[in-house]
Amino acid sequence: MRILIDAMGGDHAPEAIVRGAIDAAEEFGVQIVLVGRGETILKSLSTLGLDTLPKGVEVANAEDVVQMCDDPASVVKTRRDSSMVVGLRMLAEGAGDAFISAGSTGALLSAATLVVKRVKGIRRAALCPEIPTKTGSTLLIDCGANAECTPEFLTQFALMGAIYAQKVQGKTQPKVALLNIGTEESKGTPLQKETFAQLRWADELGILHFVGNVEARDVPLGTVDVVVADGFSGNVLLKTIEGTASFMSGMLKEMFSKNLLTKVAALICRDGITAFKKKLDYREVGGTMLLGISKPVVKAHGSSDARAIRSAVRQAMEAAQGGMAQTLKEQVEALAAMVKES
Repeated sequence: MRILIDAMGGDHAPEAIVRGAIDAAEEFGVQIVLVGRGETILKSLSTLGLDTLPKGVEVANAEDVVQMCDDPASVVKTRRDSSMVVGLRMLAEGAGDAFISAGSTGALLSAATLVVKRVKGIRRAALCPEIPTKTGSTLLIDCGANAECTPEFLTQFALMGAIYAQKVQGKTQPKVALLNIGTEESKGTPLQKETFAQLRWADELGILHFVGNVEARDVPLGTVDVVVADGFSGNVLLKTIEGTASFMSGMLKEMFSKNLLTKVAALICRDGITAFKKKLDYREVGGTMLLGISKPVVKAHGSSDARAIRSAVRQAMEAAQGGMAQTLKEQVEALAAMVKES
């Protein structure tokens, strides 16, 4: 398996990207292709105490870099030789099994859609992060790629999330819920009400397992496996959870470092605190899957360090092995056929 990585994307590129790629190649036995400015990538090896690239890691040269200020809609034309666009082109041409970038989210979404293309029948690709919960994790789809949605978009998001949960996470019958302001069927705007009806119909047809509406406060409890939302609402939920997690971590640190007694208590609770911090650490997940694209694309966090990149490689490998694109294509066609018959 070959994983393509945008070596120039992210706040800590290329050093952190290169370090994470080397760690992943060694740990997972996967072939890594670093796409970017070859000379710069090779120079970064010296900071890692290396003279040459180790076995399993190679470089594909790309002299340009997508900047955060670039217009996402035009990067494919204006940044044709950038590490992001070249890497996606390699993925589309079969030179790799998955692509990872910590660069601009908007540019990655646009370029992946134009270069790698969406799965046939899918109207919009969507970002699908894993949210840590009391019972493990929950997929949130969408979290910002599509601020304005239709019931059809949300129904397809639900289908994509359910298939990902099955194929990659190994969940037999993932529970899908619609983010809303209440659990009652009558709650929400016309968008939520119409989507609710479509998802219930999809459940009756056996296409997915829809369990109804879910309120934001219940998401961290892990009562469902997939939360479906428009990109605006999903992004608000995601940022709120991230902010709350940061606040709680800061409060715990302050509380346990207050005096000698609390420091002793921290030592006693060390294992639990470590487990708690690890659960909230985005670096353990790796990145956010861009679902709906015909081949696996992972959006790594902009501030990803080597550990986050290593985790993103593992995530990309799992997605590639899951082969969800073909299953998604078949399910979308089946859903379209059922809609036509009805």
